[in-house]
Amino acid sequence: MMNVQRRLLPNTAALAAFEAVARLGSFTAAARELDLTQGAVSRQISLLEEQFGRRLFERDSRNVRLSTAGEIYAEAVRSALGQLRDAALGLMSNRHSGALNLAILPTFGTRWLMPLIPDFVARHPDITINFATRIGRFDFGRERLDAAIHHGMPDWPDADCTLLMRETVMPVVSPEFLASRDIATPADISRLPLLHMATRPGAWSEWFEEQGLEAPTGPGMQFEQFGTVAQACMAGLGVALLPEILIAGELQRGQLVPAPGQPMQSRSAYYLVVPHDKRGHAPVASFRDWLLGQVEKEPAVLAW
Repeated sequence: MMNVQRRLLPNTAALAAFEAVARLGSFTAAARELDLTQGAVSRQISLLEEQFGRRLFERDSRNVRLSTAGEIYAEAVRSALGQLRDAALGLMSNRHSGALNLAILPTFGTRWLMPLIPDFVARHPDITINFATRIGRFDFGRERLDAAIHHGMPDWPDADCTLLMRETVMPVVSPEFLASRDIATPADISRLPLLHMATRPGAWSEWFEEQGLEAPTGPGMQFEQFGTVAQACMAGLGVALLPEILIAGELQRGQLVPAPGQPMQSRSAYYLVVPHDKRGHAPVASFRDWLLGQVEKEPAVLAW
């Protein structure tokens, strides 16, 4: 049994050589990158091929390319080496409490969370947060993330969703856009260009329903991030339905102004999502407790 296990676990030097040749398509380039001779790289590849009894590369006088088996193996090796690098980095930088790999929403993370993070760092100097920007849902296991700040409903599979805050959205335009058009009532908005968030396709329909109006069916520009929508709105491209918490600065500076109509509380909200297998991860628990404290203390603190 031990001999079989050894056969299935080649040394990392051989794997590094294989990955470099597979990626660069050249023994010479791989040798240069790894600071080895071309012969040394070739020997490592030969050892792998002998170990598995399969040809990993097709060679001719001018080119080297992955075989069919080599292509399959290269993808797995690339992923495995990436995990080993991540683990080594985490081990070296977090010898006591470890790392927190956190997914954040772009605008919410930039405008609400980041100004508060120095307080967490000061309270937990032995925890390093690694941030990843994600829009929409993802596979926690595949992404190797410990937690996420999510906007939506508390229905993420195999995870706990802790409510952070609800959200109020309002229609806004640039002052120049408002001055150049006859906009007196919410009904007038339905005849104007509407700016949409791709991740919230029903937001405008919900807002018009709240105003007692039928939503227009015409197309409108779509965006993936609220920051981009706000910029488009300030440029006079149309009317945007934006969260008050994320545009407080633009409203204070007069770059955006409210359009006619009542603000609306979104049906969705912001949640901290933690997969079930990360419930006992100490950095996650520390971050959750700190985050809930910040929400309770200063739910609308932003940096501008």
